[in-house]
Amino acid sequence: MMTALALGLRYFVGVFAIAFAMGTIRTLLLAPAIGAMAAVAMELPIILAVSWLWGRRLLERQKLGLADRAVMGGSAFVWLMLAEFGLAMAFGRAPGAYLVSFFTVDGFIGLAGQLAFAALPLFIKPARR
Repeated sequence: MMTALALGLRYFVGVFAIAFAMGTIRTLLLAPAIGAMAAVAMELPIILAVSWLWGRRLLERQKLGLADRAVMGGSAFVWLMLAEFGLAMAFGRAPGAYLVSFFTVDGFIGLAGQLAFAALPLFIKPARR
């Protein structure tokens, strides 16, 4: 279980580093130019591909059963939601406004992507050598 939790943290950190940079580009450049929904829809497949590749790399090094993969993805999701909530608060967003943002089209697409990120470890097959 501790291995799955540690991999969940590593999975979150690796993907979040890329997603934070891409989210900054999406928010500052893409969304004003093409709209929030289109910007999220463009970013999401890239982030999920990064999640797949990073998750596969982690799982190649440490074999986990299905239950531990669920713990890995679930703990990464918890870390992600805590980080996003913390960033929202740091940038002056009210907690209620943060929660309501999930009920917009772009917020719902983003949440669906976050749930897919959490589920990916269940489906990743390590590359054959």
